[in-house]
Amino acid sequence: MLVIVGIVIVLACVFGSYSVHGDLRVLWQPLEFVIILGAAVGALIIGNTKTGLKAIGKGVKRALKGPTYKKDDYVELLSVLYQLFRLAKTKGMLALEQHVEKPDESTLFAQFPKFQHDHHAVEFLCDYLRMMTLGTENPNEVETLIDSELETHHAELHVASHGIQTMADALPALGIVAAVLGVIVTMGSIDQPPTILGGLIGAALVGTFFGVLVAYGIVAPLASAIGNVDNADAKYYQCMKAGLLAHMQGYPPAVSVEFARKVLWSTERPSFYEVEQAVSALPAP
Repeated sequence: MLVIVGIVIVLACVFGSYSVHGDLRVLWQPLEFVIILGAAVGALIIGNTKTGLKAIGKGVKRALKGPTYKKDDYVELLSVLYQLFRLAKTKGMLALEQHVEKPDESTLFAQFPKFQHDHHAVEFLCDYLRMMTLGTENPNEVETLIDSELETHHAELHVASHGIQTMADALPALGIVAAVLGVIVTMGSIDQPPTILGGLIGAALVGTFFGVLVAYGIVAPLASAIGNVDNADAKYYQCMKAGLLAHMQGYPPAVSVEFARKVLWSTERPSFYEVEQAVSALPAP
């Protein structure tokens, strides 16, 4: 929603200010728009795979929706971690096996419906819990593995922001291409009266204006918005990582959850007492 609001503000300020002394009809040059936007889309297709293009579409949707996880989601996640760690401490790691192997049927995960329906998060957490039930005990090795997975996940997500940013970088140059083509048309009509030549030159300059406006006023900020949303959502997985590593080092469930809580952004991080209140209401595993 903020992305749309920002675009409206950009267009309103630019065209509203121009309309005070200029004629908006002069800026309507559809052929210039086709040249610039068509070439930009074509370049985007050239520079990406089919998978990358799908990722860009999903990235734009993420930017429009904003970050996936809110404060309540992190309270739920911390509660999930607490229940799992408490079960492992009281009954042993093998007690987690039934929940890890079939999370969709798990009575423990069923207490946390939003987390249970987040396929990627459940898979991420269960994979590492499964490794622990199989005997993995070295937290340093697990940390290295988690970092590698998160780095891969991060790179996959950032295909969208990088692709959109590349498009933004190309738009000013494509605006110049459209302007040069307009100048060529103008030179072919050099024998026309000044009123006609003025219109042709104005149309050519619209290409440069449009390329720069779309690049720096819309597309580049959109790429930044996608990256910001992806960085915010990545904290969900970093929270799980911190909790898992603390548990492997032998800390009590409440302390492991505190490790996980501290990695969150301050704007979304629940307080210690909010987490304590949430986990104290949980039934015994």
